[in-house]
Amino acid sequence: MRLRGTACAAAGLLLAVVTGCTGGAEGAAPESSPAPARATGERATGDRALNESPRTAHSPTPADPVSLQALMRREHTGSGRLRLGEVLDHTSAYTRHAVTYEANGLTISGIMNIPEGEGPFPAVVLAHGHIDPDVYFSGQGMPREQDRLARRGYVVLHTDYRNHARSDKDPDNDVNLRLGYTEDVIGAALALRDSGRPEIDGDRIGLFGRSMGGGVVYNTLVVAPGLFDAAVAYAPVSARPEENIDHFQRPNGDPVVTEIEERHGTPEENPGFWRGVTPLSHVDRVTEPLLIQHGSADGTCPPHWSREAAAAFEKAGKDVELRIVPGEGHTFGPKWASSMDVTEAFLARHLR
Repeated sequence: MRLRGTACAAAGLLLAVVTGCTGGAEGAAPESSPAPARATGERATGDRALNESPRTAHSPTPADPVSLQALMRREHTGSGRLRLGEVLDHTSAYTRHAVTYEANGLTISGIMNIPEGEGPFPAVVLAHGHIDPDVYFSGQGMPREQDRLARRGYVVLHTDYRNHARSDKDPDNDVNLRLGYTEDVIGAALALRDSGRPEIDGDRIGLFGRSMGGGVVYNTLVVAPGLFDAAVAYAPVSARPEENIDHFQRPNGDPVVTEIEERHGTPEENPGFWRGVTPLSHVDRVTEPLLIQHGSADGTCPPHWSREAAAAFEKAGKDVELRIVPGEGHTFGPKWASSMDVTEAFLARHLR
């Protein structure tokens, strides 16, 4: 793991239900992970493809249906259903469209920026941070990144997630730790990969999430290794769901906490469930390079969360780079542009 600040290094998750993170004991030894999730279409991932048959899982009990293991064993669908809707904006550099795509039977909305010029262009899926679905509008959350990446020649697909904007509803998503957002991101990649559109290079796809979306990045890397070519997380939430609940929800008296614990138990009552929903239990599956950028002055998502996650990736021998950006807060301000220079250089190494 390369640990850097803007000039130098500071020393050295799961997505959980997060209400304050806008875009916004050490764990047990990693459990053995099932074979990579299957997806429609083929994509080489080293020696394997996403649609290969899973190996026999030598597990005494089936995976909890609400777990990363269950998502790993699911055959994810979404290919061939990317639909471009109305043109929302047209600039000299790109055209912005309303879009929908399918993710395991749900229709998910979003926006897509398509660069001007001759493609095919590499693509980046954006996974935004937490915004109350009651006030969220399509494409909200990462407008700076949408604009900048499109101007640099990337097709940008910003997913709205289920329960947001025009996306279909999933009433159990909150109590099930919002694991459905991981399915939505996987569906976005499948939709890009198999869209058949000449502007999109389905063989070069990156993933970029911030805050809560950074947790989605961690989950996606362990659930569907090889689906993306590289991943970036900005100011991510904790890779441990119970930490996110204790940090964001419990202090505010969020009633969903009671529902979660009634359905799944507390970490003390049901430690196996909580191990099954943290990506730290499954980092051995990751195949993509990962860049994490976190401000040293982040008062929303503490930087030590990223240090712990990066250390777990490093311990597993994965290609991870952690940059602690001195003085930056959760949303990145003065140093956002220079941090994006780093991000673009990283994406260019793996997608160009």
